[in-house]
This record gives sequence, C-alpha cells and structure tokens, in this order.
Amino acid sequence: MRIVDRRLNPGGKSFSNRQRFLRRVRETVARAVREASRERAIEDLENAQEITVPADGAREPVFRQTPGERRDFVLPGNRDYVEGDLIDRPMGADGEGGGEPGRGHGREDAFRFVLTREEFLSIFLDDLELPDFAKRGLVDTQKLGSRRAGYSMSGAPANLSLGRTMQMSLARRIAMGRPRQHTVERLEEEFAGAEGNEAAELLDEVLRARTRRMRIPFLDPVDLRYRRFERFPKPVAQAVMFCLMDVSGSMTEHMKDLAKRFFMLLHVFLTRRYQRVEIVFIRHTDEAQEVDEETFFRSTETGGTIVSSALVEMDRIVSDRYDPASWNIYGAQASDGDNMMSDNDRTRALLQDRILPLCQYFAYLEVANPAEGHPLSHVGGSSLWNAYAPLAATARNFQMRRVSRRDHIYPVFRELFRRRERDGAEEAP
Repeated sequence: MRIVDRRLNPGGKSFSNRQRFLRRVRETVARAVREASRERAIEDLENAQEITVPADGAREPVFRQTPGERRDFVLPGNRDYVEGDLIDRPMGADGEGGGEPGRGHGREDAFRFVLTREEFLSIFLDDLELPDFAKRGLVDTQKLGSRRAGYSMSGAPANLSLGRTMQMSLARRIAMGRPRQHTVERLEEEFAGAEGNEAAELLDEVLRARTRRMRIPFLDPVDLRYRRFERFPKPVAQAVMFCLMDVSGSMTEHMKDLAKRFFMLLHVFLTRRYQRVEIVFIRHTDEAQEVDEETFFRSTETGGTIVSSALVEMDRIVSDRYDPASWNIYGAQASDGDNMMSDNDRTRALLQDRILPLCQYFAYLEVANPAEGHPLSHVGGSSLWNAYAPLAATARNFQMRRVSRRDHIYPVFRELFRRRERDGAEEAP
C-alpha cells in the first residue's frame, strides 16, 4: 500500500522538509526566540522572526569510516605525492589555512531564515499552560464537538473509506457470482485445446463468463462508503485572567516597559492557547479602573499609589460578572512594590481573604531598576514584597518573582506559567 500526501505546501515550499529542519535546530531556534522578547518592540513580539543558525548547527549527520579500520588504496594519475607525504590544508578565503579536511575552502556562513508567525508562536509558547486549568466544575454553556459515527453511502470525497468500500465491493461480487479473471482464462485455455461438442460447450461457458464479468462491475456506486461524523454537545470550561498593573508616579519608564512586556507575553499566550479565556485589564494609581487593551498598554497617566484599590476593583468585577462556581479565575499583578505603608496590611488581607480563595492561581511580578540587586532575586526589599512574602510561603496558588532586566522577563514568565504535574484529585471530570 502506498500513501501519497497531496496536501499543498504552504507558499510553494517543502513543508515536510522545513519541519524536519526545525526539529534539528530546535534548540538554536528556541534560544533566538527567547532573545526576541528582549530586543523586539512590544507590539512586534508575536510577529514573524528572522533566525540565524550557525553552520555547525545545520549540518546533517553522515556516515564515517571506523577510526580503527585501515584501508589502503591507490589514486591513479598522481604525479605530486608519494606515500607518507603530508598534504597542506586548503587555503581559506582570508588567506589562512582552512578548517577540517573535506569541509571545503573558506569559512562557512551562518544560515538565516524567517520563521512564520505560527512557527514562532509554537516555539515561543511551548510547554506553557494555565496552572490547574479547569479544576472547577464545567459550566452550562456548551460547544459542538465532532466524533466518528460509522459509515454512510454518501459524503465528501475526502471522507471516502477505501477499505470499507473494497469490502462492500468484494461482498457484492461474491454474492452475485462474478467470475474471476483467472477463471475466465482457464476456460479459454480449455476451449483452445478442446474439439467437437466439448469445444462448443466450453465456448458457451466462456461467453457466459465474459458476459457476466462485464455486467457485474468490479466497483459499483452502491459499494461506496464514506466515514460519517456527527456533532455532539461538548462542555466547555471557562476562565478569566485579571491583569493588574501599577502605573503610579514611582514606576519609571523602564519599570513600565518590563511590566508591559510581561503582560504582552501573557496576552499572546492566552489568546493563542485558549479560546474561552476572557482577559480583564485593570490599571491603578491611587484609584483603579477597568480599561480596554489599548488603554492598558499605551496610556501614560500617573499619580499616587494605593495597591489595594486594584484588588478591590478585581473583587467587584468577579462579584458582578464571574461566578466562581462557573469560572476558573486567574490573576497577574505587576508593580514596583512602592505602596503606602498604611495600605500594606489591607492589601495583604484582601489578597489572602478575598482574592486567593477565588483564584486558582495568582502571580505577582515585582519590577525594579537594573541597579537594584540581582535581577532574578526571590528576595525583595519593597514594602509590598514584604507584605506578600508570608502568603507565598503558605498559599499553593500564589507565586511571586522579581525582575530588573528585559532579558529575564521571558525566563520568569515561563517559570510562572510552565506546565505542572496535576494531582489526580484536581483533574477535570
């Protein structure tokens, strides 16, 4: 049996060869994708990306002679060398000796190619998921799924079941007594060697066999069988992600850039991986308000800092629109940790008593200037960090990290949202 893939290659290129190449250089590509989160503009994070692969990384494996094996052979036409002479390496393009023998002249250039948007995002979001997704009960809303439902005598050509069709054809030919080809050939051979009345009888049999074989086709339209699919209601687990960002006067442009990059990664991750995840954007100074995506990432307002206002706004929105019995609730907060001392106790109490019991997961990212300690330190010195620290030690659904440089946003993001092992009791029914 031969299987021929006749799907059109995207853009006229060899899709299968491209996928094999990406698998070979996956580590190099993944490293370049991680660097993209640091160098590229926020609005370009999810676009196509040009990748450079070193020549050594693109070389395919080859078979080589066993090192311990010795082979003696003669090359005809040699007038310059005798056995035992040393041969100089080929000169490189810069006039210096080349690399290893057999590598050709000069230096090898790095290989550059462009990842498509789908390829870029696939590597960018590899092994990420919302922790404990769909742990809560399934909601009433449903979507239609598709499943196999036997065979039918009509359908699209793409759904034709060749195996079942040939079974039906064979059963029909056997039931109707269609002679096989070798039976007709045997009768013809017997007729060729017969004489008299026997030849006349064999001629009648040959004619009847030929006629019956022609009238009963090998494949008839009644034999065709198509794979049938049916639609069925499929329960859907809903989720909502709350993005809380501090935009007060203490947040420098560098800090705001770090926070926006973190939330842009989160936004790309959620919209790419999940169809039923809603995103609520909340900005706060000394007051908090729900805003749209454009305002969240590009507005330049400033003011004082009261972090508890953002948690109060989140709690209000949950009460109004998102029933915890039907929704999986997640939260992510970014701040420089500068909060009014009188507000820290209230902020911790709100998070501990109101927000965390509603959430399946809550992540706090503290952004800092590059000169403020180790960029990936889990120990901070801000008043808000010290207020949250006891919760991080006791609450399983709460994590906090601190960053001060662009190139550490992506590692911290992956650490917060990496795929985790689920306990059997927490899996969705």
